[in-house]
Amino acid sequence: MRSILFVLALWLGAAGAWAQETRPASRGQSLYLPIYSHLLYGNVGRSGTPSRVLLSALVSIRNTDPRQPMKVLAARYYDTHGRFLRDYLGAPTVVPPFGTLELFVELHDESGGSGANFLIRWESEGAINPPLVEGLHANMDSGKAVILTTRALPVQE
Repeated sequence: MRSILFVLALWLGAAGAWAQETRPASRGQSLYLPIYSHLLYGNVGRSGTPSRVLLSALVSIRNTDPRQPMKVLAARYYDTHGRFLRDYLGAPTVVPPFGTLELFVELHDESGGSGANFLIRWESEGAINPPLVEGLHANMDSGKAVILTTRALPVQE
């Protein structure tokens, strides 16, 4: 029991330190955001595949800077195999200080697969706090709820 409490305390401490991490100001980045159109679960059945549950995804692009706007240049959606599917933005979109841009992948859209992702590109006129970009995945059908989140990581293009 003590070892379980110790591990829990270490995990909570690490999570708290990670949440308080200060990221350096930037004038722009490319961000990789994992997306799950569905999750596989359970046992492999007679068909040779496990069961799966479809998920919708809300992509939240939050300008964390209190003074300057940012511009989201692209939100490119790719499938499990790395094939480009579509850009969710028709044109660059300005997000005001502390504003949020939301994109939505519908529950019935299975085109991305379990390894789908977004490449999100943004810029600003001056160095700002980098945005917080998350994916909130959900399915609340049949009296059960499946909810998970993902967070974007900066990548070099």
